[in-house]
Amino acid sequence: MKLALALVLCQAASDKIATSKGDAEIVPIEHATFVLKWDGKTVFVDPVGGGDRFKDCGKPDLILVTDIHGDHLNADTLKAVAAAETKIIAPAAVVEKLGDEEKAKAVKLANGEKTKVGEIEVEAIPMYNLTEERKQFHTKGRGNGYVVTLGGKRLYISGDTEDIPEMRKLKDIDAAFVCMNLPFTMEVEKAADAVLEFKPKVVYPYHYRGRPAVSDVGKFKELVAKDKSIEVRLLKWYK
Repeated sequence: MKLALALVLCQAASDKIATSKGDAEIVPIEHATFVLKWDGKTVFVDPVGGGDRFKDCGKPDLILVTDIHGDHLNADTLKAVAAAETKIIAPAAVVEKLGDEEKAKAVKLANGEKTKVGEIEVEAIPMYNLTEERKQFHTKGRGNGYVVTLGGKRLYISGDTEDIPEMRKLKDIDAAFVCMNLPFTMEVEKAADAVLEFKPKVVYPYHYRGRPAVSDVGKFKELVAKDKSIEVRLLKWYK
């Protein structure tokens, strides 16, 4: 039964972005967690929930972790899924919470820094709260969003953030994963307004389970539809 669940999670609901070296396949797992497969390489983004849910996803060549919160970081899951050759890219606050074995695989990346793993380039983008009552959740400099460049395409992963200037100033983004959940990140309206400013070719609403409600991604899609050049793709992030 566990293997069957893994098959559903890692194969059933994928989407694709064309690149110069074949399609990049995007597999939503849940909330902030997804798998990216490209050119024979596998990337896990914020893997949590235990190793079993990734059994059919292959071993990751690269793991990206955005923040210290439990919906982004679980040290036991990282230990379970990482292979000997896996590289982990994360901010310093995350690396500090890893076990010795995982620390040895880790590359600390601060906001604004770049690194490369094979043909995959990763740039750390700030992620933080702007609204006074939300600043307690995500302070500037602690966590990372990421721009991942592969096969000539630039993919933006927002992590936990509001519509910060650094997001609004992004250029040439081919696909964006944008969060929208209250009270932790931002309203659907703010997320849509930011997307209309930085104009990714494709946007995936993700990380939209809040407290108490799941955000209205249908409304997000309607708001972004003002710009016909931006395609909103809704994937299944929640059961």
